[in-house]
Amino acid sequence: MVPLRIAFIFLLVALSTVVHVVPLLAVAVIKAVLPIDRLRKASNPLLTGIAESWIGINSWIVSRFFKTRFEVQHDGVLQRDGHYLVLANHQSWVDIIVLQKVFNRRIPLLRFFLKRQLFWVPLLGLAWWALDFPFMGRHTPKQIARRPELAGRDIETTRRACEKFREIPVSIMNFVEGTRFTPAKHAKQGSPYRHLLKPKSGGVAFVLDAMGQGLHAILDITIAYPAGQPSLMDLVADRVPEVQVLVRQRAIPEDLLGGDYKNDRAFRIRFQHWINGLWQEKDQDLGALLGGTLDAVADD
Repeated sequence: MVPLRIAFIFLLVALSTVVHVVPLLAVAVIKAVLPIDRLRKASNPLLTGIAESWIGINSWIVSRFFKTRFEVQHDGVLQRDGHYLVLANHQSWVDIIVLQKVFNRRIPLLRFFLKRQLFWVPLLGLAWWALDFPFMGRHTPKQIARRPELAGRDIETTRRACEKFREIPVSIMNFVEGTRFTPAKHAKQGSPYRHLLKPKSGGVAFVLDAMGQGLHAILDITIAYPAGQPSLMDLVADRVPEVQVLVRQRAIPEDLLGGDYKNDRAFRIRFQHWINGLWQEKDQDLGALLGGTLDAVADD
């Protein structure tokens, strides 16, 4: 029965993908050739609406065919027309499905910074391009040491993306650890956190610098899987009994706006200290969620 279930779920998702990606690409192509900027901007709500419908169908599949229980706690009022920077821990591809299910049509469409190689994923890569998801090089420190200009390319990509995001309601998604958590990566890093990898603050700093006062708030998301870190196949096979999600809405520190993260060492240290403080609290929250001991926070 499990193989049949998996095949059926993948068929539903594939059908939903085709049904939504084809019109999404059609609108994106029309947008690209429109000669007037005002008309191009007018197509953005249509693109967003198609993407939200796509996510909505996928979320319905999760609710209808999976027994997974979603427990969500948050301490603020969410706005569909807001401008958010969304920070989260990262354990699995399931994280993205969780985030989309929890936040679809409650905040603006989540837009992720993606590895450049993901552009070549059939259908999905083109869909992400149509929705203005930024594609990043994600170069290793050794590559950047040999070719310093590579670091500048990702900074420029971030800047261009944020210029577009100023004009539309947006939720800019950043998995601050930069990669999915595994015990091996945790040990290799010598991470000071029990449940998390070390945070990478550069991308967050560049977004705050580029967006400036255009962001309303930070949504600090902690995702926990009490039954263990799942794979995407675990979710499809209905082997994920529970997901815990904690949302802390945070004000953007005024003293961290307008600094030069790349060239100002004192500012960079101050910014990293702030991120490390968030991660320390997140590590404690994650431990409490996994242990079922977190006190409830206010729900709107």
